[in-house]
Amino acid sequence: MTGLEALAARAAALAADGRAIIGIAGPPGAGKSTLARALVRALEAGGVPAAYLPMDGFHLPAAELDLRGLAARKGAPDTFDVVGYVAFLAQVREAREDVLAPDYDRAIHDVVPGALPIHESARIVVTEGNYLGLGTGGWDRVRPRLDELWFVDVPWEVTRARLVERRVATGREPEAAVAWVDSVDAANTRLVEGSRGSADLVLGGAVGR
Repeated sequence: MTGLEALAARAAALAADGRAIIGIAGPPGAGKSTLARALVRALEAGGVPAAYLPMDGFHLPAAELDLRGLAARKGAPDTFDVVGYVAFLAQVREAREDVLAPDYDRAIHDVVPGALPIHESARIVVTEGNYLGLGTGGWDRVRPRLDELWFVDVPWEVTRARLVERRVATGREPEAAVAWVDSVDAANTRLVEGSRGSADLVLGGAVGR
């Protein structure tokens, strides 16, 4: 059994008595979304209906960030709608019909409402984001909504290279990309690493890649 297959089996066992919500946390660039999507595919391949729910869909809209003077810190905990995210997790837990989740489009650098369907048939919802294990700023209300929280642990030198590449790919000049990563992303990474202790399972970054 591969690492991904073992994770899929662990997730499936949590849904024995009803819908389960698995959270995947970790620093920026750790590979959370890659792992979450791979886990959903593995569950589906094993006959367990699953859905993907990214925390990034709950970024505050770009216009709101500009209004609040937060655009230069986009990605920090207070640049997300944590109240809306917690409420949506509660809705997903109890839903008896399809619901639509927001997503984040890196091409336009903004939120797209209602972009991702969470089908009523999904036995497992896999959600991922930096701050799922954070204990402050309203994020402490996320962890109780999850059946389990997994933490993807990747060294800073690895995530830093990935993040610079990502920033350049989405339109930043290389020098600006490095400056952003070494300020905003680095600060967020330090914060997220402090929440590792709230996880049920700590994973290396190679799982699902």
